[in-house]
Amino acid sequence: MINRTGCIACGLCTETCPEVFRMGDDGLAEVYAEVTDDVRESAEAARDNCPVSVISLEE
Repeated sequence: MINRTGCIACGLCTETCPEVFRMGDDGLAEVYAEVTDDVRESAEAARDNCPVSVISLEE
């Protein structure tokens, strides 16, 4: 999940894990796919490296 109100549209998450994150029509990042086991590591990296800490992953 992304708290889109805090997103600064840097694109880091989409670069780190394009299987889960993309830039929406409004220019902000959005989640468009489920975090599966094969992309969990890159999704966690996107969460951990988000400069404004607006990404959370369900366990």
